[in-house]
Amino acid sequence: MDADARRRADLRRMKLLATALLALAAVIYALTLPGHSLLGGLGLGGGAGNDGVSGFVNTAAEAAMVGAIADWFAVTALFRRPLGLPIPHTAIIPTRKDALGRNLEDFVATNFLSSEVVRGRVAQAGIARRVGVWLADPGHARRVTGELASLAAGALTVLRDETVIAVLDEVFLRKVAQRPWAPPAGRLLGRIVADGGHLKLVEVGVEQLHTWLLHHHDVVVRIVLERAPNWTPNWLDQRVAERAHAELVAFIDDVRTDPDHKVRKAIDDLLAGFAADLQNDPQTQARADAFRDRMLSHPDVRAGVGQLWTTIRRVLEEAVADPDSDLRLRTADGLASLGRRLGEDVALQAVADKYVEGAAAHVVDRYRDELVTVISETVNRWDGDEASRRIELHVGRDLQFIRINGTVVGGLAGLLIHTLTVLFGS
Repeated sequence: MDADARRRADLRRMKLLATALLALAAVIYALTLPGHSLLGGLGLGGGAGNDGVSGFVNTAAEAAMVGAIADWFAVTALFRRPLGLPIPHTAIIPTRKDALGRNLEDFVATNFLSSEVVRGRVAQAGIARRVGVWLADPGHARRVTGELASLAAGALTVLRDETVIAVLDEVFLRKVAQRPWAPPAGRLLGRIVADGGHLKLVEVGVEQLHTWLLHHHDVVVRIVLERAPNWTPNWLDQRVAERAHAELVAFIDDVRTDPDHKVRKAIDDLLAGFAADLQNDPQTQARADAFRDRMLSHPDVRAGVGQLWTTIRRVLEEAVADPDSDLRLRTADGLASLGRRLGEDVALQAVADKYVEGAAAHVVDRYRDELVTVISETVNRWDGDEASRRIELHVGRDLQFIRINGTVVGGLAGLLIHTLTVLFGS
């Protein structure tokens, strides 16, 4: 049995109970009328009067019927016209559902979707700690990673290569071409030289040059021989070439082993001077901008951007599709590590909760009207009778207690009034 079927059965059962109590009160009232008293026939009260036990019972039953009927009318008037009579201010929900929807919308916006209420609820929830504890579980971290991989795969499927390449060309290449390179490049190079960040590259370059010279003796000798004059004898050219290679190897070895070599100092001065010219010399800046334009407008550069995106896309597709890929494994480990920190670090929890509170309050303040409008728009689309049936199905069972309580309270009130009447009337 589905939820609506259960609600419908409960509603029928409670209506039957409330109606049965009304019928019971009516039967008792009829049996205890003066001159036709069942209790009087049993010798428990005056049959012709209304002061004996039957009088108390009769008055209580009468008041119980009044209470039951009044509350039946009140409950029924919410959903439909009692007995189909066009009584004013009845069938409230079908006839005033639009106004009720707007009032409910205002109530929710004021009391539930205020930034103060949302901040308080988020602060009490301890979202950061709960998320951290949940995410620290490796299985949960893998599950989140899988969901992220599915989103990434979907995004890659939607993205078209030509669109991405066009965006990269428009946003990256053209924007870069519109900005001057020289001053920022000069500042960056100057900082690198001042901090000695270039020294490692110089050492690597010198080391590689020295190694190349040692392993390419024949190449160096051949280059020298090719440039020797025609009138010199071959043996002399060979001696000169050998000597040139040896001197070149010795010179590069001196540069390699001496941190204070004049060549190293010259490289430092050259780079520092070039950095200063990039920042201050208009001719150097113009040459740098011209080099930038030639490079960015070259067809191979644009083709390289497209090839780079194609490669990145293929790598990402393979990584997100493979559950055991390094990307997914590292992502899962990172999420689990973040979860452990969130679950244990109170200071980090406080910071994360503050961000969540601020985000929730911002969403509520900015989109509250749009959110609560869903209530009135939904209610407006409902047919009046359909809205009445839906609401009665959900709350009608509890409203039947009003009828039951009205029957009981009405009977007790009638009994009390009759008792006071007898006491003070005598």
